[in-house]
Parts: sequence; structure tokens; C-alpha cells
Amino acid sequence: MSIWDKWAQGINRVVTGNKRRRAIVTPIAAIIFFGIITLFVLSASPVDNWLGLPHLPEAWWRYGLAALVFLAGITIAGWTVTRFFLTRGTPVPTNPPPKLITTGLYGYARNPMALGGWLILESLGLYTGSLSLIFFFAPLPLLLYGLYIKAVEEKELEMRFGQEYRDYKKRVPMFIPRLRRRE
Repeated sequence: MSIWDKWAQGINRVVTGNKRRRAIVTPIAAIIFFGIITLFVLSASPVDNWLGLPHLPEAWWRYGLAALVFLAGITIAGWTVTRFFLTRGTPVPTNPPPKLITTGLYGYARNPMALGGWLILESLGLYTGSLSLIFFFAPLPLLLYGLYIKAVEEKELEMRFGQEYRDYKKRVPMFIPRLRRRE
């Protein structure tokens, strides 16, 4: 059994176990996640300077594009977080909804929350003019999360939801939404 299988089993024990344990682990996991993302964002400017990267020019279009990308990201992420709370769960993997959500944005992509988060980070890169944030620090969490999804989260979801999740995974792409849903 791989370390990833053990990790998936550990998360599954937390998710399906004691509510008190979830109440303790959930804020800790959220703080760790947001701490890492904050470090990525704060690292961008020093990396730009260290590499001698130019900043995007000060221009109205840069701020307008940043606002549009931010609005798209916050709308997607906000919808997914709301959907999780309405089904009595959270976006934190240790306290997810008790049922598989396959409607709305989840009918087009299995991880729209990650897409929304990526768009928010890209908008910060545009707003600050940071090339390292746009091309490295914004895509990096998406890449790392994609690896985590494949190695851990999908295994845990299969443990919890079985064939229902396997069928959903066949029908719906991981990140890049299909324009039309497959039934």
C-alpha cells in the first residue's frame, strides 16, 4: 500500500468518523492551505526582483482585465463554497459534504473550486503586474492540487461513494469544463 493510499484512508477515517475530530481538523487544514497560498502570493514580488522580471505596464486594461478575471474566479469559487455549505459540508477535504455534488458547475467540471481559485490568483498577478505570479505562482497550486486529487482525493471519494463517483469521474472532466454536459 502506497503512502497516498494511506493518506486517502486517513482522510476517509476523519470524513466518515467523529464530528468532533472534523471540527478540530477542519480549521487547521484551512489555515495551512491559506497559509501556503499566501506564501505563494507574497513570494511573487521578491522572485520577480531576483530574476529581474519586468512588471506589466501601468494601464487601465490591466486593472480592467484583473477585475474581470477576479469576478469570474470569485463567482465560481463562491458558488462552489455555497453549494458545499448548503449540503452541510465545507471546501476543506477533511469536512466535505456528505453527498456527492454533481449538479450546477459540478456537472461541467469535477473541480470548479480549483478553477475559481486559479482565476483569483491570476487576477492578483494581473493587478500587481507580477509575471512570476501569473506564470508560476498562480498555476503552481493548481498543479499541486491536481496531483493531490489524483493521488489522494479521488481514492477517498471512491471509498466513500463507490460506483457513483467512478461513473461521475468518467462523465465529467477534472478541471477544464465541457461546454455541454454528457448525460
